[in-house]
Amino acid sequence: MTRHARNCTAGAVYTYHEKKKDAQASGYGTNTQRIGKDSVKDFDCCCLTLQPCRNPVITKDGYLFDKEAILEYICSKKLGYVSKLKEYERQKKKEKNELAELAEAEKESKLQNFLKTEKNIVSTPVKAFNPGTSADGKPSVSNMANGRDKQLPSFWIPSKTPEAEETKLQKPDKTIYCPVSGKPLKAKDLINVKFTLVNDPDDKRAIVVKTNRYMCPITHDILSNSVPCAVIRTTGDVVTMECVEKIIKKDWLHPLTEEKLTEKDIIPVQRGGTGYAITNNNLEGKHERPVLQA
Repeated sequence: MTRHARNCTAGAVYTYHEKKKDAQASGYGTNTQRIGKDSVKDFDCCCLTLQPCRNPVITKDGYLFDKEAILEYICSKKLGYVSKLKEYERQKKKEKNELAELAEAEKESKLQNFLKTEKNIVSTPVKAFNPGTSADGKPSVSNMANGRDKQLPSFWIPSKTPEAEETKLQKPDKTIYCPVSGKPLKAKDLINVKFTLVNDPDDKRAIVVKTNRYMCPITHDILSNSVPCAVIRTTGDVVTMECVEKIIKKDWLHPLTEEKLTEKDIIPVQRGGTGYAITNNNLEGKHERPVLQA
């Protein structure tokens, strides 16, 4: 028996290593890659624009948006609903007209059959040149007969082929859903968020360039993706979860305004990402390609 080399192709078994190597070289199979922290948005960035929020608002589920971006999204969904509803009503009107035409045609056919039985003594002449019949009087098989020249099928457009069924529109849903969580979203449920800037008189850079931009207004801890944060619903202040657990939950009073708080007034902020699996639920990106069959 000859000696096997690393790239030996004389084996009777298509091994996993060979299949993986061929799939990578040929462009088949699904590619997966670990996502780093540079590929995940920061905690103060909008979930739509992925840029730092200028006028931040938050949903009751803890997703941060720029007010301009989320309101534009809601308006576009409302306009899309109006156009879909008009299309649906147009389809319903068309179906109603077709039913009325079918009823009228059935009524007309019954009348013609009655008249034909009443005049069965009189013979009708043969129409030799009727476009709907052939020379021997039989129905024509031509697709140009009986007015079908205006409704010819198109074999290169999928929706015009003879086998294609007419798509029926469903009544559109009026509810607007959050683009991230998929839950119902209303503009009145958005809560204004107030970030506390870090007071550093020596740092003259723009706020976007700074790494440490915001801090907790109570403990003055720097906020980042690695620090769990929460928004107080009544005032919109962003505080750390450590401050919530150790300070706010003791007396359930707002440390800055002394007003009474409840469990519903604490909204945990959905963090961006740090690159560690303990912080993020899914850090793997996939690119699906055709599967390589063995």
